[in-house]
Amino acid sequence: MSQRSLRGGRATGVTLALAGALILSACSGGGGGDDGDGEEVPGPETLESIAFGDVEASTGPAEDVPGAEPGGTIRVLQETGPNHLDPAQIYVSDESSVAKLFHRGLTTVRLDNDGDYTVVGDLATDSGEVSDGGRTWTYTLKDDIYFNDGSEVTSADVRHTFERQFAEFITQGPTFIQQWLANTGGAEYRELLPGGPYEGDHLPDTILETPDEDTVVFHFEEPQTDLPYALSMIGYAIVSEEGDTQEQYDQEPLTTGPYQIAEHRPGRSMTLTRNEYWEPETDAARTAYPDRYELTFGHTTDDSTQRLMADNGDDRYAISFNNGVDPANAPEVSSNAAYQERLVQGYQPYVATLAINTERVTDKRVREAIALAVPLNGVLNAYGGTFGGEYAGGYISPLLPGYEDGYDPYGKLATPQGDPEAARALLEEADAVGYQLNYVHHTATEDSRAAVAIADALEQAGFDVSETEVPQETYYDTIGVVDNGYDIYRSNWGHDWLSSSTVIPPLFDGRQIQDGASNYSHLASEEVNAEIDRIRSITDPAEAATAWFELNKTILEDYLPAVPLYYYKQNILHGSLVGGAVFNDDLGTVDMNRLFVIQD
Repeated sequence: MSQRSLRGGRATGVTLALAGALILSACSGGGGGDDGDGEEVPGPETLESIAFGDVEASTGPAEDVPGAEPGGTIRVLQETGPNHLDPAQIYVSDESSVAKLFHRGLTTVRLDNDGDYTVVGDLATDSGEVSDGGRTWTYTLKDDIYFNDGSEVTSADVRHTFERQFAEFITQGPTFIQQWLANTGGAEYRELLPGGPYEGDHLPDTILETPDEDTVVFHFEEPQTDLPYALSMIGYAIVSEEGDTQEQYDQEPLTTGPYQIAEHRPGRSMTLTRNEYWEPETDAARTAYPDRYELTFGHTTDDSTQRLMADNGDDRYAISFNNGVDPANAPEVSSNAAYQERLVQGYQPYVATLAINTERVTDKRVREAIALAVPLNGVLNAYGGTFGGEYAGGYISPLLPGYEDGYDPYGKLATPQGDPEAARALLEEADAVGYQLNYVHHTATEDSRAAVAIADALEQAGFDVSETEVPQETYYDTIGVVDNGYDIYRSNWGHDWLSSSTVIPPLFDGRQIQDGASNYSHLASEEVNAEIDRIRSITDPAEAATAWFELNKTILEDYLPAVPLYYYKQNILHGSLVGGAVFNDDLGTVDMNRLFVIQD
Protein backbone atom coordinates (compact mmCIF):
# COMPACT_ATOMS: atom_id res chain seq x y z
CA MET A 1 0.00 0.00 0.00
CA SER A 2 1.32 3.40 -0.66
CA GLN A 3 1.85 7.14 -0.82
CA ARG A 4 2.59 9.64 -3.57
CA SER A 5 5.10 12.41 -2.84
CA LEU A 6 7.18 12.76 0.32
CA ARG A 7 8.29 15.79 2.25
CA GLY A 8 11.95 15.74 3.20
CA GLY A 9 12.94 12.71 1.12
CA ARG A 10 14.32 10.67 4.03
CA ALA A 11 15.29 7.21 2.92
CA THR A 12 14.97 5.11 6.05
CA GLY A 13 12.92 4.77 9.20
CA VAL A 14 14.25 2.79 12.15
CA THR A 15 18.02 2.63 12.39
CA LEU A 16 19.75 -0.72 12.18
CA ALA A 17 21.35 -0.35 15.60
CA LEU A 18 17.98 -0.47 17.33
CA ALA A 19 16.27 -2.93 15.02
CA GLY A 20 16.77 -5.88 17.35
CA ALA A 21 15.01 -4.11 20.17
CA LEU A 22 12.28 -2.79 17.94
CA ILE A 23 11.15 -6.09 16.48
CA LEU A 24 9.36 -8.44 18.84
CA SER A 25 8.52 -11.99 17.87
CA ALA A 26 6.07 -14.26 19.63
CA CYS A 27 6.70 -17.91 20.23
CA SER A 28 4.01 -20.55 20.45
CA GLY A 29 3.15 -21.40 24.00
CA GLY A 30 1.76 -24.83 23.30
CA GLY A 31 -1.35 -26.24 21.73
CA GLY A 32 -5.00 -25.66 22.22
CA GLY A 33 -6.85 -28.37 24.05
CA ASP A 34 -9.27 -31.24 23.77
CA ASP A 35 -12.48 -30.61 21.87
CA GLY A 36 -14.43 -32.87 24.16
CA ASP A 37 -14.28 -35.88 21.84
CA GLY A 38 -10.63 -36.67 22.38
CA GLU A 39 -9.46 -34.82 19.29
CA GLU A 40 -6.63 -32.36 19.78
CA VAL A 41 -7.55 -28.80 18.84
CA PRO A 42 -4.74 -26.89 17.08
CA GLY A 43 -2.96 -24.27 19.15
CA PRO A 44 -2.85 -20.63 18.18
CA GLU A 45 -0.87 -19.41 15.24
CA THR A 46 1.63 -16.91 16.59
CA LEU A 47 2.51 -13.52 15.25
CA GLU A 48 5.97 -13.68 13.78
CA SER A 49 8.36 -10.74 13.77
CA ILE A 50 6.75 -7.44 12.89
CA ALA A 51 9.16 -5.05 11.19
CA PHE A 52 9.14 -1.26 11.36
CA GLY A 53 8.94 0.04 7.80
CA ASP A 54 10.99 2.69 6.03
CA VAL A 55 9.87 5.23 3.42
CA GLU A 56 9.67 2.66 0.63
CA ALA A 57 7.54 0.30 2.72
CA SER A 58 5.29 3.20 3.69
CA THR A 59 4.71 4.45 0.16
CA GLY A 60 1.34 3.95 -1.51
CA PRO A 61 -0.89 3.06 -3.12
CA ALA A 62 -1.60 -0.20 -1.34
CA GLU A 63 -0.83 -3.36 -3.27
CA ASP A 64 -3.83 -4.80 -5.07
CA VAL A 65 -5.71 -7.66 -3.48
CA PRO A 66 -5.88 -10.53 -6.00
CA GLY A 67 -9.18 -10.59 -7.87
CA ALA A 68 -10.46 -7.36 -6.36
CA GLU A 69 -12.52 -4.79 -8.22
CA PRO A 70 -13.69 -1.39 -6.99
CA GLY A 71 -17.34 -0.59 -6.36
CA GLY A 72 -20.35 -1.92 -4.51
CA THR A 73 -21.52 -1.87 -0.91
CA ILE A 74 -20.31 -4.02 1.98
CA ARG A 75 -22.89 -4.59 4.70
CA VAL A 76 -21.56 -5.04 8.23
CA LEU A 77 -23.66 -6.76 10.90
CA GLN A 78 -22.54 -5.69 14.37
CA GLU A 79 -23.92 -6.42 17.80
CA THR A 80 -23.10 -2.99 19.17
CA GLY A 81 -22.59 0.37 17.56
CA PRO A 82 -19.68 2.60 18.54
CA ASN A 83 -20.21 4.53 21.73
CA HIS A 84 -17.33 6.83 20.74
CA LEU A 85 -16.17 8.33 17.43
CA ASP A 86 -13.54 10.68 18.85
CA PRO A 87 -10.37 8.62 18.33
CA ALA A 88 -8.98 9.68 21.70
CA GLN A 89 -11.97 7.95 23.34
CA ILE A 90 -11.64 4.70 21.36
CA TYR A 91 -10.03 1.65 22.89
CA VAL A 92 -12.44 -1.31 22.78
CA SER A 93 -12.34 -3.61 19.77
CA ASP A 94 -15.77 -3.06 18.21
CA GLU A 95 -15.19 0.71 18.07
CA SER A 96 -11.63 0.28 16.80
CA SER A 97 -12.70 -2.08 14.02
CA VAL A 98 -15.17 0.42 12.56
CA ALA A 99 -12.84 3.39 13.09
CA LYS A 100 -10.09 1.71 11.05
CA LEU A 101 -12.10 2.68 7.97
CA PHE A 102 -12.17 6.43 8.61
CA HIS A 103 -9.39 7.44 11.04
CA ARG A 104 -5.63 7.49 10.37
CA GLY A 105 -2.63 8.07 12.63
CA LEU A 106 1.08 8.65 12.14
CA THR A 107 1.62 4.90 11.68
CA THR A 108 -0.46 1.79 11.01
CA VAL A 109 0.10 -1.97 10.78
CA ARG A 110 -0.11 -3.39 7.27
CA LEU A 111 -0.83 -7.00 6.33
CA ASP A 112 0.42 -7.73 2.80
CA ASN A 113 -0.46 -10.40 0.27
CA ASP A 114 2.36 -12.62 1.55
CA GLY A 115 0.93 -12.61 5.07
CA ASP A 116 3.68 -10.39 6.49
CA TYR A 117 2.99 -7.61 8.99
CA THR A 118 4.82 -4.27 8.97
CA VAL A 119 4.40 -1.09 11.00
CA VAL A 120 4.43 1.52 8.25
CA GLY A 121 4.10 5.26 8.10
CA ASP A 122 0.46 6.18 7.63
CA LEU A 123 0.16 9.96 7.68
CA ALA A 124 3.90 9.98 8.31
CA THR A 125 6.49 9.13 5.68
CA ASP A 126 7.81 6.13 7.61
CA SER A 127 7.53 4.38 10.97
CA GLY A 128 9.81 6.96 12.61
CA GLU A 129 13.39 8.16 12.71
CA VAL A 130 14.88 7.32 16.08
CA SER A 131 17.88 8.79 17.92
CA ASP A 132 19.29 9.24 21.42
CA GLY A 133 18.98 5.55 22.20
CA GLY A 134 15.23 5.45 21.63
CA ARG A 135 14.41 8.66 23.50
CA THR A 136 13.83 10.91 20.48
CA TRP A 137 11.54 10.08 17.58
CA THR A 138 11.04 12.29 14.53
CA TYR A 139 8.12 12.05 12.13
CA THR A 140 7.69 13.87 8.82
CA LEU A 141 4.19 14.18 7.37
CA LYS A 142 3.37 13.08 3.83
CA ASP A 143 2.13 15.46 1.16
CA ASP A 144 -1.53 15.47 0.16
CA ILE A 145 -3.03 14.36 3.47
CA TYR A 146 -6.32 16.01 4.37
CA PHE A 147 -9.30 15.86 6.67
CA ASN A 148 -12.61 15.16 4.98
CA ASP A 149 -13.50 18.87 5.06
CA GLY A 150 -10.57 19.52 2.71
CA SER A 151 -8.23 21.06 5.28
CA GLU A 152 -4.63 19.84 5.21
CA VAL A 153 -3.18 17.84 8.09
CA THR A 154 -0.18 19.66 9.57
CA SER A 155 2.14 19.21 12.51
CA ALA A 156 -0.09 21.59 14.49
CA ASP A 157 -2.89 19.01 14.25
CA VAL A 158 -0.54 16.27 15.41
CA ARG A 159 0.63 18.36 18.36
CA HIS A 160 -2.97 19.19 19.25
CA THR A 161 -3.94 15.50 19.02
CA PHE A 162 -1.49 14.55 21.74
CA GLU A 163 -2.03 17.61 23.92
CA ARG A 164 -5.80 17.09 24.07
CA GLN A 165 -5.16 13.57 25.40
CA PHE A 166 -4.46 15.26 28.75
CA ALA A 167 -7.91 16.92 28.95
CA GLU A 168 -10.21 15.67 31.70
CA PHE A 169 -12.99 14.69 29.29
CA ILE A 170 -10.70 12.20 27.50
CA THR A 171 -11.26 9.14 29.69
CA GLN A 172 -11.71 6.07 27.49
CA GLY A 173 -8.71 5.82 25.17
CA PRO A 174 -5.17 4.45 25.59
CA THR A 175 -2.75 6.26 27.91
CA PHE A 176 0.60 4.75 26.93
CA ILE A 177 2.07 7.74 25.12
CA GLN A 178 0.75 10.30 27.62
CA GLN A 179 2.48 8.38 30.40
CA TRP A 180 5.70 8.11 28.40
CA LEU A 181 5.70 11.85 27.75
CA ALA A 182 5.06 12.55 31.43
CA ASN A 183 7.51 9.82 32.50
CA THR A 184 5.00 8.33 34.90
CA GLY A 185 3.24 5.00 35.15
CA GLY A 186 -0.05 6.22 36.54
CA ALA A 187 -2.98 8.58 36.22
CA GLU A 188 -0.85 11.51 37.39
CA TYR A 189 0.28 11.95 33.78
CA ARG A 190 -2.51 14.55 33.48
CA GLU A 191 -0.48 16.88 35.69
CA LEU A 192 1.88 17.44 32.75
CA LEU A 193 -0.80 19.47 30.94
CA PRO A 194 -3.88 19.88 33.16
CA GLY A 195 -6.97 20.49 31.06
CA GLY A 196 -5.14 19.97 27.79
CA PRO A 197 -4.48 22.79 25.30
CA TYR A 198 -7.84 24.53 25.57
CA GLU A 199 -6.69 27.41 27.79
CA GLY A 200 -3.68 28.17 25.61
CA ASP A 201 -1.17 25.97 27.43
CA HIS A 202 1.06 23.59 25.48
CA LEU A 203 3.62 20.90 26.08
CA PRO A 204 7.15 22.34 26.07
CA ASP A 205 9.30 21.79 22.98
CA THR A 206 11.58 19.65 25.12
CA ILE A 207 8.74 17.08 25.18
CA LEU A 208 6.79 17.58 21.94
CA GLU A 209 8.31 19.72 19.22
CA THR A 210 6.96 20.94 15.87
CA PRO A 211 9.85 22.79 14.19
CA ASP A 212 7.83 23.28 10.98
CA GLU A 213 4.40 22.38 9.62
CA ASP A 214 5.60 18.99 8.39
CA THR A 215 7.69 17.73 11.31
CA VAL A 216 6.86 16.36 14.76
CA VAL A 217 9.50 15.33 17.32
CA PHE A 218 8.73 13.32 20.46
CA HIS A 219 11.23 13.59 23.34
CA PHE A 220 11.06 11.00 26.12
CA GLU A 221 13.11 10.74 29.30
CA GLU A 222 13.32 6.96 28.92
CA PRO A 223 13.77 4.87 25.73
CA GLN A 224 10.42 4.08 24.13
CA THR A 225 11.31 1.59 21.44
CA ASP A 226 7.68 0.53 20.91
CA LEU A 227 6.49 4.02 19.90
CA PRO A 228 5.81 3.23 16.21
CA TYR A 229 3.52 0.38 17.24
CA ALA A 230 1.76 2.49 19.90
CA LEU A 231 1.13 5.26 17.37
CA SER A 232 -0.73 2.79 15.15
CA MET A 233 -3.55 2.52 17.69
CA ILE A 234 -6.78 4.22 16.68
CA GLY A 235 -6.70 6.04 20.03
CA TYR A 236 -3.82 8.12 18.62
CA ALA A 237 -5.41 8.92 15.26
CA ILE A 238 -5.06 12.58 14.29
CA VAL A 239 -7.66 15.16 15.37
CA SER A 240 -8.10 18.51 13.63
CA GLU A 241 -7.01 21.44 15.80
CA GLU A 242 -9.34 23.85 13.99
CA GLY A 243 -12.23 21.39 13.88
CA ASP A 244 -11.94 20.19 17.48
CA THR A 245 -15.28 20.64 19.26
CA GLN A 246 -14.00 19.00 22.45
CA GLU A 247 -16.73 16.76 23.95
CA GLN A 248 -18.91 17.18 20.84
CA TYR A 249 -16.12 15.82 18.64
CA ASP A 250 -17.33 12.40 19.78
CA GLN A 251 -20.49 12.88 17.70
CA GLU A 252 -19.12 14.42 14.49
CA PRO A 253 -15.37 13.93 14.06
CA LEU A 254 -13.44 14.92 10.99
CA THR A 255 -11.86 11.92 9.30
CA THR A 256 -8.65 11.25 7.38
CA GLY A 257 -9.26 7.73 6.08
CA PRO A 258 -10.77 6.56 2.80
CA TYR A 259 -14.29 6.83 4.23
CA GLN A 260 -16.32 9.46 6.02
CA ILE A 261 -19.40 9.17 8.20
CA ALA A 262 -22.34 10.11 5.97
CA GLU A 263 -24.99 9.17 8.52
CA HIS A 264 -24.94 7.83 12.07
CA ARG A 265 -27.98 6.76 14.02
CA PRO A 266 -26.50 5.74 17.39
CA GLY A 267 -27.30 2.18 18.30
CA ARG A 268 -29.02 1.57 14.96
CA SER A 269 -26.89 2.18 11.88
CA MET A 270 -24.01 3.98 10.23
CA THR A 271 -23.33 4.74 6.57
CA LEU A 272 -19.78 5.31 5.37
CA THR A 273 -19.12 6.87 1.97
CA ARG A 274 -15.92 7.75 0.17
CA ASN A 275 -13.85 10.63 1.51
CA GLU A 276 -13.05 12.61 -1.65
CA TYR A 277 -9.97 14.12 0.01
CA TRP A 278 -8.31 10.75 0.71
CA GLU A 279 -5.44 10.18 -1.70
CA PRO A 280 -4.66 6.47 -2.31
CA GLU A 281 -1.07 7.44 -3.11
CA THR A 282 -0.62 8.49 0.52
CA ASP A 283 -1.85 5.20 1.97
CA ALA A 284 0.26 2.03 2.09
CA ALA A 285 -2.26 -0.03 4.04
CA ARG A 286 -5.81 0.54 2.75
CA THR A 287 -7.27 -0.58 -0.56
CA ALA A 288 -10.77 0.93 -0.08
CA TYR A 289 -12.46 -1.01 -2.87
CA PRO A 290 -16.13 -0.67 -1.74
CA ASP A 291 -17.97 2.56 -2.52
CA ARG A 292 -19.96 2.33 0.69
CA TYR A 293 -20.22 0.52 3.97
CA GLU A 294 -23.69 0.07 5.47
CA LEU A 295 -23.34 -0.92 9.11
CA THR A 296 -26.32 -2.00 11.18
CA PHE A 297 -26.27 -2.58 14.92
CA GLY A 298 -28.30 -4.69 17.31
CA HIS A 299 -27.50 -8.01 15.62
CA THR A 300 -26.97 -10.73 18.18
CA THR A 301 -24.43 -13.34 17.17
CA ASP A 302 -27.33 -15.75 16.68
CA ASP A 303 -28.95 -13.35 14.23
CA SER A 304 -25.82 -12.47 12.27
CA THR A 305 -24.74 -16.11 12.05
CA GLN A 306 -28.11 -17.27 10.77
CA ARG A 307 -28.22 -14.48 8.19
CA LEU A 308 -24.73 -15.29 6.94
CA MET A 309 -25.36 -19.02 6.87
CA ALA A 310 -28.51 -18.47 4.78
CA ASP A 311 -26.62 -16.15 2.42
CA ASN A 312 -29.71 -14.57 0.87
CA GLY A 313 -30.27 -11.18 -0.76
CA ASP A 314 -28.21 -8.34 0.73
CA ASP A 315 -26.66 -10.76 3.21
CA ARG A 316 -24.56 -12.13 0.34
CA TYR A 317 -22.64 -8.82 0.64
CA ALA A 318 -22.46 -8.97 4.44
CA ILE A 319 -19.82 -9.65 7.04
CA SER A 320 -19.23 -8.79 10.70
CA PHE A 321 -16.07 -7.31 12.14
CA ASN A 322 -16.71 -8.52 15.67
CA ASN A 323 -19.65 -10.94 15.74
CA GLY A 324 -18.23 -14.43 15.68
CA VAL A 325 -20.21 -17.55 14.86
CA ASP A 326 -22.68 -18.09 17.71
CA PRO A 327 -22.35 -21.16 19.96
CA ALA A 328 -25.61 -22.77 18.82
CA ASN A 329 -24.54 -22.83 15.18
CA ALA A 330 -20.84 -23.51 15.80
CA PRO A 331 -21.09 -27.31 15.36
CA GLU A 332 -22.86 -26.95 12.00
CA VAL A 333 -20.52 -24.24 10.70
CA SER A 334 -17.38 -26.07 11.82
CA SER A 335 -18.37 -29.43 10.33
CA ASN A 336 -20.22 -28.48 7.12
CA ALA A 337 -17.91 -28.02 4.14
CA ALA A 338 -20.44 -25.65 2.56
CA TYR A 339 -19.39 -22.93 5.01
CA GLN A 340 -15.63 -23.43 4.99
CA GLU A 341 -14.91 -21.14 2.02
CA ARG A 342 -16.82 -18.37 3.79
CA LEU A 343 -15.24 -18.88 7.23
CA VAL A 344 -12.26 -16.84 8.47
CA GLN A 345 -10.61 -18.14 11.66
CA GLY A 346 -7.82 -17.17 14.02
CA TYR A 347 -6.87 -16.32 17.58
CA GLN A 348 -7.70 -12.97 19.06
CA PRO A 349 -5.27 -11.27 21.46
CA TYR A 350 -7.88 -11.20 24.20
CA VAL A 351 -7.93 -13.02 27.52
CA ALA A 352 -11.29 -13.15 29.29
CA THR A 353 -11.23 -12.79 33.06
CA LEU A 354 -13.70 -12.37 35.88
CA ALA A 355 -12.43 -9.24 37.61
CA ILE A 356 -12.83 -9.07 41.39
CA ASN A 357 -13.14 -5.61 42.92
CA THR A 358 -10.38 -5.84 45.52
CA GLU A 359 -11.52 -2.63 47.20
CA ARG A 360 -14.77 -4.39 48.09
CA VAL A 361 -13.72 -8.05 48.29
CA THR A 362 -10.72 -7.55 50.56
CA ASP A 363 -10.20 -11.08 51.95
CA LYS A 364 -8.02 -13.11 49.58
CA ARG A 365 -9.64 -16.32 50.84
CA VAL A 366 -12.98 -15.07 49.55
CA ARG A 367 -11.40 -14.17 46.21
CA GLU A 368 -9.82 -17.61 46.06
CA ALA A 369 -13.21 -19.20 46.79
CA ILE A 370 -14.61 -17.29 43.80
CA ALA A 371 -11.80 -18.61 41.63
CA LEU A 372 -12.27 -22.21 42.72
CA ALA A 373 -16.04 -22.12 42.22
CA VAL A 374 -16.17 -20.53 38.76
CA PRO A 375 -16.73 -23.21 36.10
CA LEU A 376 -14.48 -22.49 33.12
CA ASN A 377 -16.36 -25.04 31.01
CA GLY A 378 -19.73 -23.40 31.71
CA VAL A 379 -18.35 -20.01 30.71
CA LEU A 380 -16.54 -21.23 27.59
CA ASN A 381 -19.51 -23.31 26.47
CA ALA A 382 -21.57 -20.12 26.44
CA TYR A 383 -19.08 -18.74 23.92
CA GLY A 384 -18.94 -21.76 21.65
CA GLY A 385 -16.72 -24.20 23.49
CA THR A 386 -13.34 -24.98 21.96
CA PHE A 387 -14.59 -23.44 18.70
CA GLY A 388 -14.67 -20.11 20.56
CA GLY A 389 -11.65 -20.34 22.85
CA GLU A 390 -9.51 -22.38 25.22
CA TYR A 391 -9.19 -22.38 28.99
CA ALA A 392 -6.80 -19.81 30.45
CA GLY A 393 -4.36 -20.37 33.29
CA GLY A 394 -3.12 -16.78 33.58
CA TYR A 395 -3.54 -13.23 32.35
CA ILE A 396 -1.08 -13.37 29.44
CA SER A 397 -2.09 -14.71 26.02
CA PRO A 398 -0.20 -17.64 24.48
CA LEU A 399 0.44 -15.35 21.50
CA LEU A 400 2.87 -13.29 23.59
CA PRO A 401 6.59 -13.80 24.20
CA GLY A 402 7.33 -15.24 27.63
CA TYR A 403 4.14 -17.30 27.86
CA GLU A 404 4.55 -20.60 29.72
CA ASP A 405 2.32 -23.47 28.68
CA GLY A 406 0.52 -25.37 31.45
CA TYR A 407 0.66 -22.66 34.10
CA ASP A 408 -2.31 -23.41 36.40
CA PRO A 409 -1.84 -22.27 40.03
CA TYR A 410 -5.43 -22.91 41.12
CA GLY A 411 -5.93 -26.19 39.24
CA LYS A 412 -8.55 -24.64 36.97
CA LEU A 413 -7.29 -26.34 33.81
CA ALA A 414 -7.43 -29.70 35.56
CA THR A 415 -10.94 -29.08 36.97
CA PRO A 416 -12.63 -26.76 34.47
CA GLN A 417 -16.03 -27.64 35.93
CA GLY A 418 -15.07 -25.78 39.11
CA ASP A 419 -14.79 -27.02 42.68
CA PRO A 420 -17.67 -25.63 44.79
CA GLU A 421 -16.79 -27.86 47.75
CA ALA A 422 -13.26 -26.48 48.01
CA ALA A 423 -14.67 -22.98 47.58
CA ARG A 424 -17.16 -23.51 50.44
CA ALA A 425 -14.37 -24.77 52.69
CA LEU A 426 -12.49 -21.49 52.14
CA LEU A 427 -15.63 -19.47 52.89
CA GLU A 428 -16.11 -21.42 56.11
CA GLU A 429 -12.50 -20.76 57.07
CA ALA A 430 -13.05 -17.04 56.44
CA ASP A 431 -16.42 -17.11 58.26
CA ALA A 432 -17.93 -15.79 55.04
CA VAL A 433 -20.61 -18.34 54.05
CA GLY A 434 -23.47 -16.29 52.62
CA TYR A 435 -21.10 -13.56 51.43
CA GLN A 436 -23.07 -11.27 49.11
CA LEU A 437 -21.56 -10.67 45.69
CA ASN A 438 -22.92 -7.94 43.45
CA TYR A 439 -22.40 -9.29 39.93
CA VAL A 440 -22.88 -7.15 36.83
CA HIS A 441 -22.91 -8.49 33.27
CA HIS A 442 -24.27 -7.24 29.97
CA THR A 443 -27.25 -8.23 27.85
CA ALA A 444 -25.53 -10.07 25.00
CA THR A 445 -26.74 -13.66 24.65
CA GLU A 446 -23.37 -15.26 25.41
CA ASP A 447 -22.70 -13.11 28.45
CA SER A 448 -26.14 -13.85 29.85
CA ARG A 449 -25.55 -17.58 29.38
CA ALA A 450 -22.16 -17.41 31.03
CA ALA A 451 -23.64 -15.40 33.92
CA VAL A 452 -26.07 -18.21 34.67
CA ALA A 453 -23.23 -20.74 34.93
CA ILE A 454 -21.13 -18.43 37.12
CA ALA A 455 -23.96 -17.39 39.45
CA ASP A 456 -25.20 -20.97 39.91
CA ALA A 457 -21.70 -22.21 40.80
CA LEU A 458 -21.11 -19.36 43.24
CA GLU A 459 -24.47 -19.96 44.92
CA GLN A 460 -23.63 -23.65 45.23
CA ALA A 461 -20.34 -22.72 46.90
CA GLY A 462 -22.11 -20.63 49.52
CA PHE A 463 -22.21 -17.13 48.06
CA ASP A 464 -25.32 -14.98 47.87
CA VAL A 465 -25.23 -13.55 44.34
CA SER A 466 -27.14 -10.42 43.33
CA GLU A 467 -27.15 -9.96 39.53
CA THR A 468 -27.43 -6.74 37.52
CA GLU A 469 -27.70 -6.61 33.74
CA VAL A 470 -26.70 -3.54 31.69
CA PRO A 471 -26.71 -2.83 27.93
CA GLN A 472 -23.63 -4.00 26.09
CA GLU A 473 -23.03 -0.52 24.64
CA THR A 474 -22.46 0.98 28.09
CA TYR A 475 -20.94 -2.02 29.83
CA TYR A 476 -17.31 -0.88 29.88
CA ASP A 477 -18.36 2.63 30.87
CA THR A 478 -20.21 1.01 33.79
CA ILE A 479 -17.40 -1.15 35.12
CA GLY A 480 -14.87 1.60 34.37
CA VAL A 481 -16.27 3.76 37.17
CA VAL A 482 -14.16 3.32 40.30
CA ASP A 483 -17.09 3.56 42.70
CA ASN A 484 -19.24 1.22 40.61
CA GLY A 485 -20.85 -0.70 43.49
CA TYR A 486 -20.09 -4.13 42.00
CA ASP A 487 -17.91 -6.97 43.24
CA ILE A 488 -17.36 -9.13 40.16
CA TYR A 489 -17.62 -8.52 36.43
CA ARG A 490 -16.20 -10.12 33.32
CA SER A 491 -13.71 -8.16 31.25
CA ASN A 492 -11.65 -8.94 28.16
CA TRP A 493 -8.19 -7.55 27.62
CA GLY A 494 -5.94 -7.96 24.63
CA HIS A 495 -2.37 -6.86 24.09
CA ASP A 496 -2.04 -3.71 21.99
CA TRP A 497 1.18 -4.99 20.46
CA LEU A 498 3.48 -7.95 21.02
CA SER A 499 4.49 -7.21 24.58
CA SER A 500 2.97 -7.90 27.98
CA SER A 501 3.81 -4.29 28.79
CA THR A 502 0.44 -3.59 27.16
CA VAL A 503 -1.31 -6.09 29.46
CA ILE A 504 0.03 -6.06 33.01
CA PRO A 505 0.41 -2.27 33.59
CA PRO A 506 -3.00 -1.18 32.28
CA LEU A 507 -4.75 -3.96 34.19
CA PHE A 508 -2.86 -4.00 37.49
CA ASP A 509 -0.87 -0.79 38.00
CA GLY A 510 -2.35 0.73 41.17
CA ARG A 511 -1.47 4.21 39.96
CA GLN A 512 -4.00 3.78 37.16
CA ILE A 513 -7.11 3.59 39.30
CA GLN A 514 -9.41 6.27 37.97
CA ASP A 515 -12.73 6.50 36.18
CA GLY A 516 -12.36 5.20 32.65
CA ALA A 517 -9.10 3.37 33.33
CA SER A 518 -8.73 -0.38 32.90
CA ASN A 519 -7.54 -1.49 36.34
CA TYR A 520 -11.00 -2.99 36.78
CA SER A 521 -10.01 -4.96 39.90
CA HIS A 522 -8.64 -1.80 41.59
CA LEU A 523 -5.50 -3.66 42.62
CA ALA A 524 -3.21 -1.23 44.45
CA SER A 525 0.10 -2.86 45.40
CA GLU A 526 3.37 -1.00 45.87
CA GLU A 527 5.19 -4.29 45.20
CA VAL A 528 3.44 -4.72 41.85
CA ASN A 529 3.93 -1.06 40.91
CA ALA A 530 7.65 -1.21 41.68
CA GLU A 531 8.09 -4.37 39.61
CA ILE A 532 6.24 -2.79 36.69
CA ASP A 533 8.70 0.11 36.79
CA ARG A 534 11.67 -2.25 36.98
CA ILE A 535 10.56 -4.34 34.01
CA ARG A 536 9.86 -1.26 31.93
CA SER A 537 13.53 -0.35 32.24
CA ILE A 538 14.67 -3.67 30.75
CA THR A 539 15.82 -3.12 27.18
CA ASP A 540 16.24 -6.76 26.16
CA PRO A 541 12.85 -7.98 24.83
CA ALA A 542 13.36 -11.62 25.81
CA GLU A 543 14.40 -10.74 29.35
CA ALA A 544 11.45 -8.38 29.70
CA ALA A 545 9.03 -10.99 28.37
CA THR A 546 10.15 -13.51 31.01
CA ALA A 547 9.89 -10.87 33.75
CA TRP A 548 6.36 -9.92 32.71
CA PHE A 549 5.22 -13.53 32.91
CA GLU A 550 6.80 -13.91 36.35
CA LEU A 551 4.94 -10.78 37.51
CA ASN A 552 1.77 -12.29 36.08
CA LYS A 553 2.40 -15.24 38.41
CA THR A 554 2.97 -13.00 41.44
CA ILE A 555 -0.24 -11.05 40.82
CA LEU A 556 -2.32 -14.18 40.31
CA GLU A 557 -0.92 -16.18 43.21
CA ASP A 558 -0.37 -13.46 45.82
CA TYR A 559 -3.27 -11.10 45.08
CA LEU A 560 -5.80 -12.84 42.79
CA PRO A 561 -7.50 -9.70 41.47
CA ALA A 562 -9.20 -11.59 38.62
CA VAL A 563 -10.03 -15.15 37.64
CA PRO A 564 -8.57 -16.14 34.23
CA LEU A 565 -11.35 -17.65 32.09
CA TYR A 566 -10.30 -18.32 28.49
CA TYR A 567 -8.21 -17.24 25.53
CA TYR A 568 -10.37 -15.98 22.68
CA LYS A 569 -10.65 -17.51 19.25
CA GLN A 570 -12.52 -15.73 16.47
CA ASN A 571 -14.61 -17.30 13.72
CA ILE A 572 -16.00 -14.83 11.18
CA LEU A 573 -18.52 -15.96 8.56
CA HIS A 574 -19.20 -13.79 5.53
CA GLY A 575 -21.53 -13.63 2.55
CA SER A 576 -20.69 -15.32 -0.74
CA LEU A 577 -20.18 -12.00 -2.57
CA VAL A 578 -17.63 -10.61 -0.11
CA GLY A 579 -14.06 -11.00 -1.31
CA GLY A 580 -10.67 -10.43 0.28
CA ALA A 581 -11.68 -11.72 3.72
CA VAL A 582 -8.57 -12.90 5.57
CA PHE A 583 -7.81 -13.07 9.27
CA ASN A 584 -5.50 -10.38 10.64
CA ASP A 585 -3.63 -11.65 13.70
CA ASP A 586 -2.73 -8.13 14.77
CA LEU A 587 -6.38 -7.00 14.74
CA GLY A 588 -7.75 -10.27 16.04
CA THR A 589 -10.46 -10.27 13.37
CA VAL A 590 -10.97 -9.96 9.62
CA ASP A 591 -8.79 -7.38 7.88
CA MET A 592 -11.36 -4.76 6.86
CA ASN A 593 -8.77 -2.94 4.74
CA ARG A 594 -8.66 -5.75 2.14
CA LEU A 595 -12.39 -6.36 1.58
CA PHE A 596 -14.10 -5.99 -1.79
CA VAL A 597 -17.45 -6.79 -3.41
CA ILE A 598 -17.48 -9.70 -5.84
CA GLN A 599 -19.31 -8.43 -8.89
CA ASP A 600 -22.14 -10.86 -9.72
